Amino acid sequence: MLLDLVKDHLKITWEDEDFQLINIIERAKASLNKLVDAELDYEEPGPAQDLLINRCRYDYNNALEYFEQNFAREILRLQLQVAAKELSADGES
Repeated sequence: MLLDLVKDHLKITWEDEDFQLINIIERAKASLNKLVDAELDYEEPGPAQDLLINRCRYDYNNALEYFEQNFAREILRLQLQVAAKELSADGES
């Protein structure tokens, strides 16, 4: 599913680069999970999936050094959402 979303976003219709794209997706997941200090769900539409797709785009186009700078607000917003969810879950325990 994620592979199809990334390929669609990058306008890739061929399968020759699937292995490379899968590696890019896995690196993006690891990086974003580390940034927010949580395991995110990338299968559901939302901010995590959007950031994943865009990080893959930057990686694919050899512009990864600009990703965090250009998406700082979105990353911060996701970090705050994750932290609020964790606080809410801790308060219910």
